[in-house]
Amino acid sequence: MNFEFEDDSDFEDEEFENFALLIAYPRRQRIFRHRIDHFTWWRDDEFFDRFRLSKDTVRFIVNLIEDRICSRTDWNHAVSPEHKVLLTLRYYATGSMLVLVSCVIASLRPQFIHFPRNENDIKKTKQDFYNIAKFPMIIGAMDCTHVKIRSPGGDNAEAYRNRKHFFSINVQTICNANLKIQDIVARWPGSSYDSTIFGNSAIRGKFERGEIKDCLLVADSGYAQRNFVMTLVANSQTVIDPISGITEAAINKYNESLIRTRNTVERSYGVWKRRFPILATGINVKVSSSQSIIVATAVLHNIACNFGERIPRVTNEVESAINITNFCNPDGDNMGSRNTVNVNNNIRKKLLRYFQNVV
Repeated sequence: MNFEFEDDSDFEDEEFENFALLIAYPRRQRIFRHRIDHFTWWRDDEFFDRFRLSKDTVRFIVNLIEDRICSRTDWNHAVSPEHKVLLTLRYYATGSMLVLVSCVIASLRPQFIHFPRNENDIKKTKQDFYNIAKFPMIIGAMDCTHVKIRSPGGDNAEAYRNRKHFFSINVQTICNANLKIQDIVARWPGSSYDSTIFGNSAIRGKFERGEIKDCLLVADSGYAQRNFVMTLVANSQTVIDPISGITEAAINKYNESLIRTRNTVERSYGVWKRRFPILATGINVKVSSSQSIIVATAVLHNIACNFGERIPRVTNEVESAINITNFCNPDGDNMGSRNTVNVNNNIRKKLLRYFQNVV
């Protein structure tokens, strides 16, 4: 009995000591700072400058993905889906913070990045391109742009160093006449040739298998001329044939129309990078995360186009960074001939004869 009494006494002493310590050294009360409601705190123009999209567009994005990014409980004042999306947009604008919402936004790609899906949409896309410079049958303008990243390290790091000597991912996109991205490939290192990226892309296979019919792409000299990819005629003497109606004047009209039509994809890069300057100033995460961020910003760019968002202002420093990431291929048929494609160019010959009669 005495032994049991002493045991209980020891326990009570220890409990008393713990209680005394709690009184002497009380736990610091947890302070939860009030999070501002950015939708009411900022004026519309301030909100746009800060997050690069309008309030209505951001609310639309939050509604699309909130059930996939919300916290399981409200314990510890969990960050709301609205704040997670705004933090991510702020990162795309400044590169100063990151919330891993990018993968969820990137997963919306099939919904917002795709070629026209029905005959009416195809006809409208072709008509929109035709209205630019009377180039018929065009469904997309294709090019590549470089997105600056940090050195990925490892044995293959130098593969990501481009010809301007910074590390990048060479991103191929195909846009429509309204600057919306219809197809994107964001997995090739900066040293990759444009023609190599297209040669290994899913969209090339669709054209070659005839899944996309009676449609053409326009591209610069970084791509090989194909029966479904139209590029400039560099040496007119190789194609002039007055008997069949291909003259110097027809070639000049063809080239001028192609340049004006293809200019849409270059304009789309300017808008995309001004909307999300991180694409030009540099993404400082691992390559796989960079790829998700690139696709996510492309999704957001298309959503912004759907909502008719204006182009954000950028600083001179950002504008300079955007210019550095723009690469121009020299005019000519055949930077793309590194991967020579044997075609008889019947489609281009028909187009040249068509331009002979275009006023």
